[in-house]
Order: sequence, then C-alpha cells, then structure tokens
Amino acid sequence: MNSNIVLDSKLLKGIIIGLSIFIIIAVVFSLGVFVGTERANFTFKWASEYHRNFGGPQGGFLGGMMGQEFTESNGVFGQIIKIDGQILSIKGADNVEKNILIGEKTSIVYQKKNIKISELKIDDNVIAIGDPNDKGQIQAELIRVMPALPKPPPITTN
Repeated sequence: MNSNIVLDSKLLKGIIIGLSIFIIIAVVFSLGVFVGTERANFTFKWASEYHRNFGGPQGGFLGGMMGQEFTESNGVFGQIIKIDGQILSIKGADNVEKNILIGEKTSIVYQKKNIKISELKIDDNVIAIGDPNDKGQIQAELIRVMPALPKPPPITTN
C-alpha cells in the first residue's frame, strides 16, 4: 500500500514529466548539432576540393567564403555549364559551381518522361537532388530538367 502512494504521488509524476521534457530537448539539440556539423563538413570539403573539381586556385578559396552562408549540400538549381561523361557542372543561382555525379540509379526527368544523360545540353536549367560525398560533389538521385523560359516579346516603340 505504501508503494502505491509513492507511485501515485504528484512529485513522482512531476519528476517523470520533467525528465521526459529534458530528454526531448536533449535529442532535438543533438539533432541540430548533427545537421549543422554535416553542413559545415560539406562546405569545408567542397571548398578544399574546388581546385580539383573546377581548376580553381590550388589552395581552394575557403577564405572567400568567410562571412557567407553555407552552400547547399544536397542539391542545386541552376544551369548546366559543362557535361563531362557522368559529371555535370552546374552554376547555381548564387554563382557557385557544383559537380553532380550521375550514377545508374539517377533518374533524369523532363516533364513527365525519363530521359538519358545524352539528351542533356549545355545551358539547360536543372534541379539536382542527392547526397554529398567527401569531395564536395553531389551524387545525384534525381535530376529534373526545367523547360526553357519563354523569351519576352520585343519592346517596340511607336
């Protein structure tokens, strides 16, 4: 009977609720630290491998990235500037070039149909989504080719 009083006490319930909240907060904090660390690692590796991927300065250009936001590590939206075998170089909206690796499992989609890498062209606008590797490249899972934007009508003066 004494054990029932202890188990039903408000103090024990408060302690259990408090510990549960503490554990939830600790898990959320740990998840945030993990995601931030992964983004920072990708940005560091991308910068240190820049000269190998794009023929840039031998020391990379990490110094040029100071004070800027992290680069997006899992995807890019931009224009194809180079096609080299199974590697696409894409210039993103922030003028950052990224190498996208195309594998056997990569889906390349234009409108509602799957296409092959041979159908891609320089200046195509694409969205590439995938996982970063340790060389600062993205192993693409999906590449979506966006239709070309219509050209605005010419301005005429009367």
